[in-house]
Amino acid sequence: MNKRVFLIVLDSVGIGELPDAHLWHDEGSNTLGAIRDHINFYCPVMTDMGLFNIEGVGGGVQSPSASFARLAEVSMGKDTTTGHWEIAGLISENPFPAYPDGFPAEVIDEFERRTGRKTLCNKPYSGTDVIRDYGEEHIKSGALIVYTSADSVFQIAAHESVVPVEELYRYCEIARELLQGKHAVGRVIARPFTGEYPFERTSNRHDYSLVPPKDTMLDLLSRAGYETISVGKIKDIFAGKSISESTHITSNNNGCEVTLDIMDRDFKGLCFVNLVDFDMVYGHRNDVPGYARAMTDFDKYLGKMIARLRDDDLLIITADHGCDPATPSTDHSREYVPMLLYGKHVRRGVDLKTRDSFSDISATILEYFGVDQGETSGHSFLAECLSDAAFLPSDAPSDEELVQIAADMRNKAYTPYSNYKVGAALLSKSGQVYTGCNIESATFTPTVCAERTAFFKAISEGEHEFAKIAIVGGRDGEISDFCAPCGVCRQVMAEFCDEDFIVILGRPGAHKEYRLSEVLPFIFTKKEL
Repeated sequence: MNKRVFLIVLDSVGIGELPDAHLWHDEGSNTLGAIRDHINFYCPVMTDMGLFNIEGVGGGVQSPSASFARLAEVSMGKDTTTGHWEIAGLISENPFPAYPDGFPAEVIDEFERRTGRKTLCNKPYSGTDVIRDYGEEHIKSGALIVYTSADSVFQIAAHESVVPVEELYRYCEIARELLQGKHAVGRVIARPFTGEYPFERTSNRHDYSLVPPKDTMLDLLSRAGYETISVGKIKDIFAGKSISESTHITSNNNGCEVTLDIMDRDFKGLCFVNLVDFDMVYGHRNDVPGYARAMTDFDKYLGKMIARLRDDDLLIITADHGCDPATPSTDHSREYVPMLLYGKHVRRGVDLKTRDSFSDISATILEYFGVDQGETSGHSFLAECLSDAAFLPSDAPSDEELVQIAADMRNKAYTPYSNYKVGAALLSKSGQVYTGCNIESATFTPTVCAERTAFFKAISEGEHEFAKIAIVGGRDGEISDFCAPCGVCRQVMAEFCDEDFIVILGRPGAHKEYRLSEVLPFIFTKKEL
């Protein structure tokens, strides 16, 4: 069994201001709230998963398909590095240094000495505005455009015809080496641009983060022998530490395509994805229509991702901070972030309320892989979200094997009156299989369905906890594509199973699973008595 986790960070998709947002001048920020009512926003997949059922968001569906939570940030910051490190189990107790008045002379002078180039700007600036205002001077003089933002970043912009990309990267490495100690900014970022005025930034951006000072989830997984695959700027954020494989991407859509390709591969471990366009292209540019459209595009890809999930896969959707495109500010915002957990064995509609830290994601992933979380932070919510089927013994039959057992039992059915033969294979949580077939009577009333035969056989043997049942049926010698349990059998299932009990319908090689809540949406249980 190759367990895989796909952790996708929708960069900057916050869901409302944190209680301490006023300390960051982010009162009223709500990134999702700013885009959800725009005509370009259409996200049926995330809506069905429970995005709007999350505490404080509002407008949810009746039966979400995922487990969900609102996550608060503990770390002292609202930037990409801080957010991702916390997701990975590392809390930043002190904020990275920021430079609202630009970098001091001791930094700039030494940077100019080491690179051999003068600098321009050196103050907080929008990334698109700075190349508009300083681009032509940069081309004429060859001086590097150095700027920052409200976040802890040292950004270097240069035209690719003036400073080749590899040379710009080398300058960033010099800056990263220089910016340590009291000037240890979270990230040094290469910001190449091209064309003629008005210039355009290229996809050759590259981030140079600090090396995480303590272990993260990635370190622990790597030491335990699991693969840690980076898509997008994850490798940059963790300075390449404990990353087994990485892929650079050019856009959100490209990142989704890369992720889909990885989902078709056999591997064991974590695929950690960052989709930065939400933040870089739309949030920082206060582009509400573009942000809404980007969410719609991702939602389309998300449907494809869900279709490619394997039995033991987990899919987690979250964010690292906010960047409300409807506020006057173009900077990140201090917000809660969403968490959607989906998988074949994940309970539907589990409301985990508001969690104390992004790092609960790390703790959950580590528990899923059976890796001790060491000194990393966070409290796992795995046990609250996984269905009983996830804890079956390793030698329990697969769904296909269970369906074949049911098909074989169908041959033993006694149906001289209807000629409709049904077989059932009931899997208990202990891993034991109990079989049944339908048995008819000339007076019809004493007839017993295959499902009830299997349940009553199991109960008579002292078994009362069940994980799933496969049902195969059809008239005479043919097996139908879909043989639904009758109302009485569904009610028996409701008596002994919870709403996440799995019902497998179809034929060998072509079957589909349903939760009991789907085949019996209005269950009458002991609670109603």
